[in-house]
Amino acid sequence: MTGIGVALGVFVVYALVAGQLDRWSISAPIVLVAAGIVLGESAMGVLHVSAGAESVKVIAELTLALLLFADASTIRVRLAGGDASLPGRLLGIGLPLTIALGAVVAHSVLHVSWAEAALIASILAPTDAALGLAVVTNPAVPAKIRRALSIESGLNDGIATPFVVFFLGVVVAEAAQQHWVLGGIKQIALAVAFGVALGALAGVCAARARHAGWTTPLSEALVVLSVALLSYEGAVAIHGNGFVSAFVAGMVFGTAARQELHVATEMTEDIGLFASFAVWLIFGAVFAGPVLSNGIHLRPVLFAVLSLTVVRMVPVALSLIGTRLRADTVAFMGWFGPRGLASVVFTLLAFDELHGTSQASGLVEVATWTILLSVLAHGLTSGPLAALYARRLAGGPPDSPELEEAPEAPARRRSLHDRGRRPLAPVDAKAI
Repeated sequence: MTGIGVALGVFVVYALVAGQLDRWSISAPIVLVAAGIVLGESAMGVLHVSAGAESVKVIAELTLALLLFADASTIRVRLAGGDASLPGRLLGIGLPLTIALGAVVAHSVLHVSWAEAALIASILAPTDAALGLAVVTNPAVPAKIRRALSIESGLNDGIATPFVVFFLGVVVAEAAQQHWVLGGIKQIALAVAFGVALGALAGVCAARARHAGWTTPLSEALVVLSVALLSYEGAVAIHGNGFVSAFVAGMVFGTAARQELHVATEMTEDIGLFASFAVWLIFGAVFAGPVLSNGIHLRPVLFAVLSLTVVRMVPVALSLIGTRLRADTVAFMGWFGPRGLASVVFTLLAFDELHGTSQASGLVEVATWTILLSVLAHGLTSGPLAALYARRLAGGPPDSPELEEAPEAPARRRSLHDRGRRPLAPVDAKAI
């Protein structure tokens, strides 16, 4: 059986039991990474896939581009009606501090150059709520906290992308003894320009066509999907960065379309979700399996542990100073910063750019251990810790800032049962 056949078989089996597994706090990434490890070349050798394969690169990069566009295009919908200060603190203060502290820790623990340390920190800075699904979907956790974590997860990968692009270019230039800075700035600038132009034009045209009655719900969904893909491919064609372009185009598109097409974005989110399953399976087969088979090395594992704890929790605590949130709330929000899909794709991108250099294997090992430990630790603790946190809040003062009313934030599709089970339509026996 081909690799595609094996992957599809895994998806079928997972889909049949997805709801039950989620109730046990066993997330899709846990299942798919484990399947990739077992089926990959390092174990059974059934799933034949290589990190350098063009198909792997295409799947991973387009998946992230779709989700970046979808998240950015609905940013105003997710922020509407609520206080933006909490997610704003996490993104505007916590994220830069996470990259800075991560670089210091990477430089000290891994003994790599400052450019490599900054690249590692940037790759591992974005969070992914899919790995801690029980936190953002548990109604016992205050809506204000769930909303902040959900918005942070949806936007920080796009914000981190320019840092990854820049530091990756610096590391590549150092390895080739070339000057890269101006070229990197040009790549980001082209991406921003293309994203703004495409997003504005497509958003205005989509809104006017909708008002004129020229579209249908399905055609609007096709517009969103096509613009999302075009924002990536078009930027790459003019030598810009596709991820930056997708994120910028999404923000401009949502604004130009007056947020009227946020429902049409659901198809793009669904396709991104299904594609992310392939990315997690690939990660297990090409990165996690080989890293585990090569044994445990102290420094990468130590950095991974520090990255998931100190590097995440200290910046979050600093960003929340002055909010009057309880200490257990700050710790709870600090812990639930899982490293997920964006970090996997950034690792694949870095491996492709650095392939054949001394930096490639070390970076992959560090990133893989961090993501792998996050998949397990955040996936398995999300349910129990969310329940414990909710009980602690219930026994506290009723005027705690955490308990202030806040709207739910529509967020990226994260599981196969996010929308709930749709009731079956009644069957007309006379029509049979």
